[in-house]
Amino acid sequence: MPTSRPIPISDASDPRLTLYRHVANPSALTGAGLFVAEGRIVVERLIEDGRFAVESVVATPAAAAALGVLLERRSNVTLHVCDPAVLEAVTGYDFHRGCLALARRPAATPGLAQFASASRLLALEGVANPDNVGGLFRVALAFDAGGLLLDPSTADPLYRKAIRTSMAATLRVPFARVDPWPAALDDLKNAGCTFVALTPDPSAMPIDDYAAKPGERMVFMLGSEGAGLRPATLRYADAMLRVVVNQRADSLNVVVAAGIALNAVRERKPPARVERERVNSA
Repeated sequence: MPTSRPIPISDASDPRLTLYRHVANPSALTGAGLFVAEGRIVVERLIEDGRFAVESVVATPAAAAALGVLLERRSNVTLHVCDPAVLEAVTGYDFHRGCLALARRPAATPGLAQFASASRLLALEGVANPDNVGGLFRVALAFDAGGLLLDPSTADPLYRKAIRTSMAATLRVPFARVDPWPAALDDLKNAGCTFVALTPDPSAMPIDDYAAKPGERMVFMLGSEGAGLRPATLRYADAMLRVVVNQRADSLNVVVAAGIALNAVRERKPPARVERERVNSA
């Protein structure tokens, strides 16, 4: 199989790196239909998964060497190699961690019909902090959620900080923008999904007391840590659940709350009998 040869670049003004001069300008990248992934591990996962078309990669010699085996299997990926000083001169920031990739944004996000059969979903309203968005994707991947539904004001999952915080989970877990919000959620409601609002309201049911039915498809609705969910969104809730915490503690970060909730209603397999059989045979 042919492999793409690394292209050495020694001049920061090289036109082949023009697009990388916009990596700190998300609106410019979005306008060009691109997003940036930073850091070797994230770039590796971007290339390995193949979900997004990779425009090109620029890396320092050390990072390029680490990517070598992977790129031997992905001969269609263009790799530019330059010294760290050149890369920093191009980007203007030392956030690249020695490796950056530009990839194509999808032409459109999937429709809600794709999510109707998912066992667990997260629906985000007004979560504007990209670190929180990235953390929620990471939690969703860890606990096997089938996707995330985003209102128009939630931060872009393909913004570089969200991708980095998620350790590339935003590149792996499906998501869709829901507009009009929340009216478009009717499709999932009509498909039989149970909508659960996570809230610190003391009148809500403790999540440990909620008994999920076998095969129940659940949509966890999460709002911003300040405003929470709007009344129009809360009307979709079939249940209001809260994570019980020490009364002296502030409310939990939305990422932590989502992780606790997904774990609490996780569909678990019966415990293995291996250890018991070992004890009996000892």
